[in-house]
Amino acid sequence: MTRTDDQHTALLPPMKWNAWGDPAAAKPLSDGIRALLKQALGVDGPSTQELDASDVTLRPSALTDADREALTAIVGVDYCRVDDQGRLLRAGGKSTLDLLRRKDSGVQDAPDAVLLPGSEEDIAEIFRFCSDHGIAIVPFGGGTSVVGGLDPIRGDFSAVVSLDLRRLTELHSLDEVSGEAELGAGLTGPEAERLLGERGYSLGHFPQSFQFATIGGFAATRSSGQDSAGYGRFNDMVRGLRTVTPAGVLDLGRAPESAAGPDLRQLLIGSEGVFGIITRVRVKVHPTPTATAYEAWSFPDFATGADALRAVVQTGTGPTVIRLSDEAETGVNLATTESIGEDQITGGCLAITAFEGSQAHVESRHAETRAVMQAAGGTSLGEGPARAWEHGRFNAPYLRDSLLSAGALCETLETATSWSNVPALKAAVTEALTKSLAESGTPALVLCHISHVYPTGASLYFTVVAGQRGNPIEQWSTAKAAASEAMMRTGATITHHHAVGADHRPWMRDEVGDLGVEVLRAVKATLDPAGILNPGKLIP
Repeated sequence: MTRTDDQHTALLPPMKWNAWGDPAAAKPLSDGIRALLKQALGVDGPSTQELDASDVTLRPSALTDADREALTAIVGVDYCRVDDQGRLLRAGGKSTLDLLRRKDSGVQDAPDAVLLPGSEEDIAEIFRFCSDHGIAIVPFGGGTSVVGGLDPIRGDFSAVVSLDLRRLTELHSLDEVSGEAELGAGLTGPEAERLLGERGYSLGHFPQSFQFATIGGFAATRSSGQDSAGYGRFNDMVRGLRTVTPAGVLDLGRAPESAAGPDLRQLLIGSEGVFGIITRVRVKVHPTPTATAYEAWSFPDFATGADALRAVVQTGTGPTVIRLSDEAETGVNLATTESIGEDQITGGCLAITAFEGSQAHVESRHAETRAVMQAAGGTSLGEGPARAWEHGRFNAPYLRDSLLSAGALCETLETATSWSNVPALKAAVTEALTKSLAESGTPALVLCHISHVYPTGASLYFTVVAGQRGNPIEQWSTAKAAASEAMMRTGATITHHHAVGADHRPWMRDEVGDLGVEVLRAVKATLDPAGILNPGKLIP
């Protein structure tokens, strides 16, 4: 079969090689943001000139001709790619460190080839060949990792290939009686919602990466979406999954719940491709909502707002979305993305609530939540700010791209802890970031919001903006390490939903203990004896 240009384009990741998302959606910095950068951080330089993809020099592919021929025989001539365009687009994820590396005019690292299997049989054959020939494999879904999860780490292997799952895009089944659907791992969030929507159903998983990330990626990274208050984290949605490992296939999930030993589904959810490749995920789905309601709230301070969110979740009033920005994030309007740096919506702290379902269900949950928020000291701002948040909910990463180009340093990080520990954690991480960046020669703007809530605790999501100084990669790496150490000291988790990847791996021993690390290594040795799957990630 002869490859056409249309076929080639369909096999390429849609995101720009050196920025987030669709290039057509990129937005220049507003006058308000530029004024804020100059006033608060002293950043007043022109936008830097970015490299053109055609000017990038990649490390030559280390695959031998024999390796390439053998892998081509498995997946087909159109689905084993060694061209620079395909390799560059899979050279890493979309963290600030990834994007800063893309600005390097020197030789850049990339996978030695890109494989696009069309079946579980293809994947199993790839595993057998790569295990026998010492070739590492990095699974690739939407390319949205912000923790080094896609770094093409070779280690002691002769080569490393990217295994892209974008051909596994079927809605395999929909059980309308049970409310379950089985989805191919390569489906993106929008594709899954479209296929389910055609049958009158929705998954309801909307992380910020929703437009590009995949079903398999959601499972492999233990993702949590912005509607988690209503529908739960992705691991709560999973009812079963199939995973191809070098040792064989695991097909897990015979019933909604079981007492047949430890739940092995949860061992694979969050495994980040180091144990196997998730090919299918069976998830709970719900009828497409017929009604929605929105309400924004103002609280005098973060502590009061946090107490209100805790009261809501512990009472169980059932909003689909509930989140709270601190004073700094509220002050720059970060929650509404379209008007950052413009006039404030409110003083104090902004909270967002949203509800969806049937009309009666929405009205009852909205009324009960409103009563709790008012009793806790909240002032209603109507639906306008909440609708503005929803309108721009997936756009924040585009702002980061523009800030990096303008000479600012910008990144996000997240964690979670118990409600009683939220104040100490927020203070410790803010101080660590502020101190580290001050030592590098720049003030820092540290913003925070509560992004996900649980009866016993919450996730804190930080956005950091500073001026680039010296080597920005070293500058941010030092600051991120300081923040991570602060999380560990205060008893929080190293990551709530961004996953571990390579960036958080140094803190996994603190997270699970020495024996926990040995358990992970034992599973790795059983399922991937040659150690070819995503080396350098997750397991210390």
